[in-house]
Amino acid sequence: MAETIKLVDVTKCDGCRACMVSCKNWNDLPSEIEEFHGSYQSHEKMTANTWNVLTFNEQERKDGGLDWLFRHSSCLHCTEAACEKACPENAISHTEFGSVVVDYDTCVGCGYCVQACSFDAINLATYIDKNGKEFRKAQKCTQCTDRLEEGLQPACATACHTGAIVYGDKDELLSSAEERLSQIKERYPNANIYNPQGIRGTNTVYILADKPTTYGLPENPKVALSQIVWKDYAQPIGKAMLGVTSMAVIGAFITNTLNKKNDSSEGDHGHE
Repeated sequence: MAETIKLVDVTKCDGCRACMVSCKNWNDLPSEIEEFHGSYQSHEKMTANTWNVLTFNEQERKDGGLDWLFRHSSCLHCTEAACEKACPENAISHTEFGSVVVDYDTCVGCGYCVQACSFDAINLATYIDKNGKEFRKAQKCTQCTDRLEEGLQPACATACHTGAIVYGDKDELLSSAEERLSQIKERYPNANIYNPQGIRGTNTVYILADKPTTYGLPENPKVALSQIVWKDYAQPIGKAMLGVTSMAVIGAFITNTLNKKNDSSEGDHGHE
């Protein structure tokens, strides 16, 4: 099976939000009414029930004119996914399409995946069981894996009338991205292809008109080495020796400790 990706060319986006509507409709996600934030942007950020947000950034050009910098923001489906590494229950995995998905039956709602994600793309949804007890599950964009399994395109790509979102063969789309980049460089000198190699690339690749931080994206996201060692080496060996249940408890403790250390470090040094 040929590798596939979703390519998002922000320079073709006109801010129509059809991608947001199609995502809500296909995934049967409830509406979320937000207060006015002083922007044309409808939602402040992605949530457990809003997996796709069109961001609006107004930028002044050198000639005094203005550009709207839109971005279709959703899960990037990282090749080396921090959420998958942080999950102590193995509830997050990659599919044959390269998409990163959550097994809701296995997820215990611990929230470590939320803390680990560099893109704020995964969040916890709260539910109430038949006994009135609350429980949580991690939710995010699935890249419409259920549609891909039936030979269909992701809903957002199907709805995009400008061709800003396309899905297809990885090599072909990366080649077309390079060609498109050369075409827009005169107007957008800082234009770039966002496919961060610190996480071995992503299954959603962007053509950006300006540097990643302008769009709220980290320049070079990476998965913490401690998470990689734990998930890929210590956990498999530990499960063989101690059993799955014991390692899940130990994993939760270690992940929580690591996240607390990260939070403390950020508090000491501040954010860039």
